[in-house]
Amino acid sequence: MTNRRRLLTIAGILVGASGVAGVMIMVRPDPPRRPAEPQSPIVSVETVVAGSGPIPVFGAGTVRPLWEIDIAAEVGGKIVAVSPNLQSGGHVSAGEVLVRIDPAEYENRVQQAEADVATQRVALLQAEQEAQIARTEYEQFRARENRRGNAAAPPSPLVLREPQLQAARAALARAEAQLRDAELVLSRTAITSPFDGRVRNEVADLGRLVTAGQSLGQIYASDAVEVVVPVSDDDAFLIPNLWSLQAGDDDRSIPATVTIEYGARRFSWEGYVDRAETALDEQTRTIDLVIRVPDPFSPGRAVEGSAETGAGPPLLVGQFAQVAIEGLELAEYFILPRRALRPGNEVWAIAADGRVQIVAVDLLQETDEQLYVVGDFTEGQFVIVAGINLATNGMEVRLSDGGRR
Repeated sequence: MTNRRRLLTIAGILVGASGVAGVMIMVRPDPPRRPAEPQSPIVSVETVVAGSGPIPVFGAGTVRPLWEIDIAAEVGGKIVAVSPNLQSGGHVSAGEVLVRIDPAEYENRVQQAEADVATQRVALLQAEQEAQIARTEYEQFRARENRRGNAAAPPSPLVLREPQLQAARAALARAEAQLRDAELVLSRTAITSPFDGRVRNEVADLGRLVTAGQSLGQIYASDAVEVVVPVSDDDAFLIPNLWSLQAGDDDRSIPATVTIEYGARRFSWEGYVDRAETALDEQTRTIDLVIRVPDPFSPGRAVEGSAETGAGPPLLVGQFAQVAIEGLELAEYFILPRRALRPGNEVWAIAADGRVQIVAVDLLQETDEQLYVVGDFTEGQFVIVAGINLATNGMEVRLSDGGRR
């Protein structure tokens, strides 16, 4: 095959292929048209919750006893009796004898003092009788002198035996005081509980020798406990009539709820603000509020959402507790997620038309997860919590599938 013929063949093939390609392009279907992807950003949102009533003031602190005392011997001697309730964790009652020290020596002292009192009473009767005789004799002497026309000299106290009478009375008073002292010391051989309480610890053993002032254990009152909660002055401002409270006056006008975690559950007790400390902590710049909880050994109430697995525990001394105090009462406020707050106390909300609405808020209270605010919101409105770092009024956004409704 000559070169001319080869070139003609190649050219024919190319022309034929171009014709076939042109026909195929002409008869192909049009590709499907898809709308352009929107350019508005995707945001995550959560829902605004409307509230009314008291604004809660939150805090935390450690449970401490209302009263706690050392059980100490006031006299020395050997322990001859110990209450079976006097052991760590035991319950003791007011007036219950916890420890008794051998009273024999002190009973002997009482008997000696009683004998001395009896002796001094006899001595006083004798002195009174002698003073009466002396006065009678002086009156008889003065009468004789008057009949003779002589004026009798005034009697001296010694003639009337007045110093002897006063000494006898003083001796009796001293003996009676010594008897009272002996009886008091004898009464101190029985160590009693001044209130209903619980035993924190004890070291009182039967037969043990103790000295006056020696500690035998500790007990604390079980009718109430306290939780000291430090709050900022902004939080203190939210508590009405805080500074009118008087310690121990049982004014329960400011309720509080004390909550603890026990295992996988949460339990609460009702209490009240008893008082506020009148000095600001110099290091933390906070004010200490004292929350009193009556009857802490009653079972705690399970908080909503906790699994029910039996009776609640008591509120024990030393536990860490969360506290919610009822603050100022408002007709309306809103609860938002903390992540919704932007610099300048602004919140980016979603308006009814689906666009961004920038809302200025007054911050009333905040927790680790929530904000209590006053602002131009509606119940159930969405607020942006993530997805954009800059927003303007009227900006178009899209809600992510993770947005809560």
